[in-house]
Amino acid sequence: MIQRIALITGASRGLGAALAEDLAIRGWHVVALARTVGGLEELDDRVKALGLPGAGGLTLAPMDVTDSDAMQHLCLSIHQRWGGLQLWAHTAIHAAPLAPAGSIDAKDMAKSVATNLTATAALVPMVEPLLRAGEGQALFFDDPRAGAKFFSSYGATKAAQIAIARSWAAENAKIGPQVRILTPDPMPTATRARFFPGEDRAPLHAPRDVARRLLAGL
Repeated sequence: MIQRIALITGASRGLGAALAEDLAIRGWHVVALARTVGGLEELDDRVKALGLPGAGGLTLAPMDVTDSDAMQHLCLSIHQRWGGLQLWAHTAIHAAPLAPAGSIDAKDMAKSVATNLTATAALVPMVEPLLRAGEGQALFFDDPRAGAKFFSSYGATKAAQIAIARSWAAENAKIGPQVRILTPDPMPTATRARFFPGEDRAPLHAPRDVARRLLAGL
């Protein structure tokens, strides 16, 4: 059986970590990318602790998605080692603090643009050839906050990211790779806690359950 290869950008925690863990458990080899080394190591420990004979492996990539040179090197390494990808799941995001539009912090906006928009625009041309070679697909995750009160930085840049994904999906509808835009259930992630610090987290969905649902059929 040929092992399937997945790239998860933003894999150290939350949905990204849950996706990486679920795929590895199911026998995929996962390239797990994130800035947080500790989070990646914890992910690796969880997968190894399961001791499942059919589990795949993890390649930890402690990198910043905004570093274009690092991303180019990573994609080249994936090509040289495996030839292509069967999946790219893009969960990397910068969640700027909530603020009125009249009080947008320039540094927060710049980081939001760099992470949520510019990095996505740079990654698509790098990853597309890998997905074509591996007959793979790309997954993006919508969080429609555009126009909501206090969400200017996050809402605008997240909407721009999804706009890129929608254009890419439309362009490749007949030729591939397939690009899917999914909407996760509300989860008790660090990003959500930053937006809703006083929220009752009990009704929220566990990331591993959401990951399992989103990956159904792969």
